Amino acid sequence: MAYNEDEKREITRRYRDLLSDTYETLTEKDKELIRSAFDLAVEAHQEQRRKTGEPYIYHPIAVAKIVSNEIGLGAISIAAALLHDVVEDTDYSIEDMNRLFGETIARIVKGLTKISHLKKDQNVSLQAENYRKMLLTLNDDVRVILIKIADRLHNMQTMDAMPPHKQVRISSETLFIYAPLAHRLGLYNIKTQLEDLGLKYTEPEIYSEINNKITQSKEEQEIYIKSFSKVIEKSLDKEKMKYEIIGRPKSIYSIRRKMLNQGVSFDEVYDKFAIRIIYKSSAKKEKFTAWKIYSIVTDHFTPNPKRLRDWISQPKSTGYEALHITVMGLKGRWVEVQIRSQRMNEIAERGYAAHFKYKQGNIKESGLEAWLNLLKETLENQDNNAVDFVEQFKLNLYSKEIYIFTPNGDIKNLPKGATPVDFAFAIHTEVGMRCRGAKVNGKIVPLSHQLQSGDQVEIITSKNQKPKLSWLDFVATASAKSKIKNSLKEEEKLVANEGKEILLRKLRHLKISLNEKTVNELVSYFKLKTSLDLFIKVGIGEIDNTNLKAFANNRSNSFYNFFKSTIRKKNTNQTQTKEKPLKYDLLVFGKDEEKLDYKNAKCCTAIPGDKVFGFITINEGIKIHKLDCPNAVALQANYSYRILSAKWVDSSQQSHTVRIRLKGMDNKGLVNNVTNVLNEQSIDLQGINISRDEGFFEGVIAIEIKNKEQLKTIIKALKKVDGILKVIRENV
Repeated sequence: MAYNEDEKREITRRYRDLLSDTYETLTEKDKELIRSAFDLAVEAHQEQRRKTGEPYIYHPIAVAKIVSNEIGLGAISIAAALLHDVVEDTDYSIEDMNRLFGETIARIVKGLTKISHLKKDQNVSLQAENYRKMLLTLNDDVRVILIKIADRLHNMQTMDAMPPHKQVRISSETLFIYAPLAHRLGLYNIKTQLEDLGLKYTEPEIYSEINNKITQSKEEQEIYIKSFSKVIEKSLDKEKMKYEIIGRPKSIYSIRRKMLNQGVSFDEVYDKFAIRIIYKSSAKKEKFTAWKIYSIVTDHFTPNPKRLRDWISQPKSTGYEALHITVMGLKGRWVEVQIRSQRMNEIAERGYAAHFKYKQGNIKESGLEAWLNLLKETLENQDNNAVDFVEQFKLNLYSKEIYIFTPNGDIKNLPKGATPVDFAFAIHTEVGMRCRGAKVNGKIVPLSHQLQSGDQVEIITSKNQKPKLSWLDFVATASAKSKIKNSLKEEEKLVANEGKEILLRKLRHLKISLNEKTVNELVSYFKLKTSLDLFIKVGIGEIDNTNLKAFANNRSNSFYNFFKSTIRKKNTNQTQTKEKPLKYDLLVFGKDEEKLDYKNAKCCTAIPGDKVFGFITINEGIKIHKLDCPNAVALQANYSYRILSAKWVDSSQQSHTVRIRLKGMDNKGLVNNVTNVLNEQSIDLQGINISRDEGFFEGVIAIEIKNKEQLKTIIKALKKVDGILKVIRENV
């Protein structure tokens, strides 16, 4: 479907708007590059439409504008943003991108295409693999992630046309990984938008309630901010300062977080807005001027000394610089005042790009560069388990920072909650590996001791020391966790090899062969995750002769358990969470509204009537969580293939148990075929009793049926199974 005349005019208008509002000054060569990318994107996407019915090209233009204006990247990134979906959605290839636009743009587009191509289906860690592959592009070119964040922001801004279950899934991913990434790269405006939009779709009622209250109190806040500003403007003018005072409301998401963390209502959150003073200054007088403004503000309003935050003397590792103070303002209200120079404000608004614009010839490594370098080191030492990898990566994205001194007086930035072991690994990998003890401010402390800002730490090492498993219980940094795990894996391999040999000998005595089937049965019986866990536990003696004999005895009686557990497996595509009917008291799962065993999750105790979803655990069956559970976002984002939709229904709608008698030839795989038939129909097995005699079998299965039509369908399907001769409903 080609563009009509109105759409062509709108596309041209949006393109001109993109060029007129760039953060960096564009040369003629830059404009030629962007125009070439634009022309190709317009042509390539001409047959595509968004779900709203608009031409698809509106999306790449919008992403390019975010990249250009809000993130502040240059011509190469703008062109790559315009082309970011071309390889994914059209006949153009990466080779075409390389030939037409050069190696750099082709590499960025390839990084974005690789991310888009990953499918999020039922495999155990595909969603985590998706995140991991995206994060690994940081090793090659950070612009890939920045464009992906812009892409996600525009998708979140235009998500109203999507079905609700997709809105929840995409919003959960956004809150889980994209908003923290934006925060860590200093993109605070984008982070705030992502968080607010994420809340809008994951908790729409709460979002609307807070948004309405903010709107209602907006006029009152503006009057208060003007009154507060007038008090200090006279003193600032007297010092002949060039400045701007603005009021900044706190985001809906941050207010929601304060309400939850502090256990208060909206009206009880006292700092719902901040006053920002942005001043003009030369680089030489920047710090002096900030403290001069601080002095003027505190001359008029009493400060809270516990709420002073000096991020000018020691900037955050994101590159953020400012003075934050909380003062007792007019009418006895606490007010947060943020003091920034124009340079600091630009870095705070645009993050990564502005940071490097102002760095210029400064040789000293900044906090943001140090973080990126440390991140690259962590990525190179990646864990094999993608879920663990993503969790490790997320550890330090939002964490508050502390500043620790070495014995020589150097400063190291660490996340709040860091220990001497984290500090040791921050000094050097070998220091961390050989860490035996630590002195904090001259006193010996346990390795699990949590450090405080300003501590001076000395690490005691030993050549014979090796990382211990217990260290993983208290270290706070992703880098330390990654290095400890890598070291432990080498040790585990030796123990696992020995355990495998021991297991082989012990099973031989029990007349059981050690093969893949037996290993899987053992892993399931001992409630482990992998065969490696099994071999390690045998190697260290946690699984001994007594345990293995119990397994052997249980094995002969396992037919029924296997049959029942197989039949209860769910179709893991299901991610949609449905609305609850009012006053209903029975919880059912999936689109077929099946009754299954479940437990309440300890993190949020759901009661009849709550909006809930089911989560399939590894060893404890289905657990139900409330939609607003603290863990809901992470579960939806990282494990959507294990989410079951759930809703409350009237208990009078319960299914009925029906007994069906089966007769036929005892063919190989018969039981599995019957299982598959029932599984395809999402039928719950209540009981089974089968006997065999000289190649024939006869038995009864008890299943739950909702109605006669469903029963007819099951009987018809069972009759088609090879070997079954008779299928009869029993009258009980």
